[in-house]
Amino acid sequence: MASEAKIAETDFSFTVDRALIGQHPAIVKLRQLIDRVAQTDATVLITGESGTGKEVVAHSIHALSPRRNRSFVPVNCAAIPHDLLESEMFGHERGAFTGASGNRQGLFSMANGGTIFLDEIGEMPLALQAKLLRVLEDGVIRPVGSDRGYQVNARVIAASNNDLAAAVKKSTFREDLFYRLQVVPIILPALRERRSDIPLLVEHFLERIRARSGRALTVSRDAMVHLWSYDWPGNVRELENMVERLVIMCEGDTIDTSVLPPNLVSGGRMAETQVPDKIPEGGLNLNTLVRELEGRLINEALKQTGGNKQAAAALLGLKRTTFAAKLRRCGVIAPSVDGRRDG
Repeated sequence: MASEAKIAETDFSFTVDRALIGQHPAIVKLRQLIDRVAQTDATVLITGESGTGKEVVAHSIHALSPRRNRSFVPVNCAAIPHDLLESEMFGHERGAFTGASGNRQGLFSMANGGTIFLDEIGEMPLALQAKLLRVLEDGVIRPVGSDRGYQVNARVIAASNNDLAAAVKKSTFREDLFYRLQVVPIILPALRERRSDIPLLVEHFLERIRARSGRALTVSRDAMVHLWSYDWPGNVRELENMVERLVIMCEGDTIDTSVLPPNLVSGGRMAETQVPDKIPEGGLNLNTLVRELEGRLINEALKQTGGNKQAAAALLGLKRTTFAAKLRRCGVIAPSVDGRRDG
């Protein structure tokens, strides 16, 4: 709804490092890309699993751009009823439909001079997709019930956790809109693909909790191993919620395995990497699949050997140097005996 709009306050101390926590190569490259894209007005399409931080990336682009003093307007296309979405986005004239008792400004108008973030763009109905395409092409919006259009200058950043290319093949998403949106495509990695960032994220969330509550908690070595080994199907959002839950459940000053939920301690995972019996119609990313399987086996080997890399390498039949290279590529951190982490 229109009430979702947020005005982005100027923050000259903002850096993308503060918003995107991590040292994995994928995150380092992502920060570099955001810095470059922010200085342009190019349309951006952000894709990635739910909870990977698509709105964080969109807000970072806005905050680092020349538009940062103007509005950042997030729109969840899946949360607004389809019959109201056009009015919410473009506004309406009095009497345009039953209940339209006056003129109403749309979200695009609210984002004029700033940025509009269209989250879950794949949920937008086809009829409205055609109108959005026209706005992207000429920058003119037409309120519902009006016979006149007017110019707006809003940067568009869209996001989806669905495969829009597959939606195009199924004719549920317009091909021309798809290509118009992904002038700059940004693909966010799942948390399980950058496990080395899990301890950094845990510490970041604990620091925020310390600032709010004054509780200075640490995480035991064994608890961190479980957090690090879990697949986090809900990604960074799930990890953040879990850290808050563990802080609440912890009675002392150290979060240990006693407060972890059973699905983390038992080693069960909610998002197992499966090798398909046959290649699906839409294809697959072999490099990603191999990387996830390697990462899983490396995790298991390190877990069984208590973080001993040489023993883990032997367990997998690998040379120490080969194992170390795969360790870095998969973004795995081995907990050391004294509780620190080394990579």
